[in-house]
Amino acid sequence: MSEASAGERRRDAARSRELLLRAAIELFAERGFDRTTIREIGERAGVDPALIARYYGGKTQLYLATVQAEHGDATPADLLDEERLAGLLDRFEQRGPGPAFQSVVLPSDDSAVQDAVRAHLHRRLVDPLRERLEREGLDRPQLRAELAVAAFTGVVLARSGGGMHDLAAADPAEVRALLHDLLAATAGTA
Repeated sequence: MSEASAGERRRDAARSRELLLRAAIELFAERGFDRTTIREIGERAGVDPALIARYYGGKTQLYLATVQAEHGDATPADLLDEERLAGLLDRFEQRGPGPAFQSVVLPSDDSAVQDAVRAHLHRRLVDPLRERLEREGLDRPQLRAELAVAAFTGVVLARSGGGMHDLAAADPAEVRALLHDLLAATAGTA
């Protein structure tokens, strides 16, 4: 094989990865994680959907790559930051909860995927809150942060699932205010 054809394949692979990532970002934003299929991502990208497994490992890992692409490596504000809380709730209102939130209550059969999702959840939600609680000198900051994230996750899942009628029907601004108070109390900062 010539160096030129190997270089072309690398460029084609990089282009295919980018097309899949962009298509996934669009579809996850439009339909959410659960209502987006691998086939649809491949069709929108104009590439074989089997390449998702090759380049990303699967739909969940592709979803995590979209989150990374959208938010970068910067450490986000913690859940007690009202803008961060509002942004997350707005995002879940539009897209529904992704696999990171579902993994809190429904473990994956694939331990590598579960570990990646857990690490993502900690990096984006638990760690920023734990760091805040440490700075404030609260005892057991890790446990407090995990309790607050679990409460947040439960509210997001219950709201999107519709199993709790008043919660699902409540005005988003009211939910946001009450949830902020609940998280502050759970974290011990209220």
